[in-house]
Amino acid sequence: MYAVKYELIKTCKQSGARLGRLHTPHGVIETPIFMPVGTQATVKAMTPDELKEIESQIILSNTYHLYLRPGHDLIKKAGGLHKFMNWDRPILTDSGGFQVFSLGDLRKITEEGVEFRSHIDGSKHVLSPEKAVEIQNALGSDIMMAFDECAPYPADREYVKKSLERTTRWLKRCKEAHKNYENQALFGIVQGGMYRDLREQSAREITSIDLPGYAIGGVSVGEPKELMYEILDYTVPLLPEDKPRYLMGVGSPDDLLEGVIRGVDMFDCVLPTRIARNGTAMTSNGKVVVRNAAYAEDFTTLDPECDCHTCKNYTKAYIRHLIKTNEILGARLLTIHNLRFLLKMMKEVREAIMQDRLLDYKEEFFEKYYGK
Repeated sequence: MYAVKYELIKTCKQSGARLGRLHTPHGVIETPIFMPVGTQATVKAMTPDELKEIESQIILSNTYHLYLRPGHDLIKKAGGLHKFMNWDRPILTDSGGFQVFSLGDLRKITEEGVEFRSHIDGSKHVLSPEKAVEIQNALGSDIMMAFDECAPYPADREYVKKSLERTTRWLKRCKEAHKNYENQALFGIVQGGMYRDLREQSAREITSIDLPGYAIGGVSVGEPKELMYEILDYTVPLLPEDKPRYLMGVGSPDDLLEGVIRGVDMFDCVLPTRIARNGTAMTSNGKVVVRNAAYAEDFTTLDPECDCHTCKNYTKAYIRHLIKTNEILGARLLTIHNLRFLLKMMKEVREAIMQDRLLDYKEEFFEKYYGK
């Protein structure tokens, strides 16, 4: 019996988008959903209570970073990641594959796994499918990702073919190593780069291995958006309808909407928290770069349509002052707002699917946010 079960509630007549529920050991998740990224067992600048206040249903943490610091054995001693960080809702952990591959010259890929040097102290490590599963078992996440190879963009066809075939072999080893199916769900990841036939090959191979969910990886790595949407057009239909579909590393409003319309259920991205720390807010009327001089004497709220703590209590002028003086509160207030903005948007998306009007919602949203 798998720890995570997907329940399809409704398909939008206008768009084909899915409304669903994901049942996990730490609660039910309404989908489609955006997952805030808590790389190092914390969503940067946020407390768990604040995450609950903005209606965050699930967060993502990172295997690679937690393995290096503080170590998965220490987290296991603490009672697992939920107890360690005082978060009692679902957690998804990625496998560390993407982080290791982004190390470039600091890593070497073999059939066994990836040899790499720590970005912290240069120490040598090997991350294999078995090791990635061992770490995630110790962390105790509700959903754990298989160890995969994320091919860069652009990459030649022969490399991508070998890479996706290795990802399939690694998935089989992950499934073999995973012993905790009743409490933790293992998801497989479809690769294949920008090549349609290779994506189809990968989807066939990955979904032939029975798992409670599947992800699409290797997009949002520098390719044009149109190409990503095209990949989703032909890849998503190859994934089982009775399992959750997760698009990894995607989080701009347009990408979320385009992904949902193509049948994706789950998303994550560092974008909202990262741009918050740089002084940028997502608002119902588009991006606002609060650090700009234009807001020095702007005593209005960030977004009159937002119900978050920041918008209820602070002005653009004050937030700009905090950002300009590098005060921690500035990053906190903008992070609270940006995450609430995306989570509220996804709630509206779910309502629009229920009402069979998601394409209308997309048109209205794009007009206000992007002016198109």
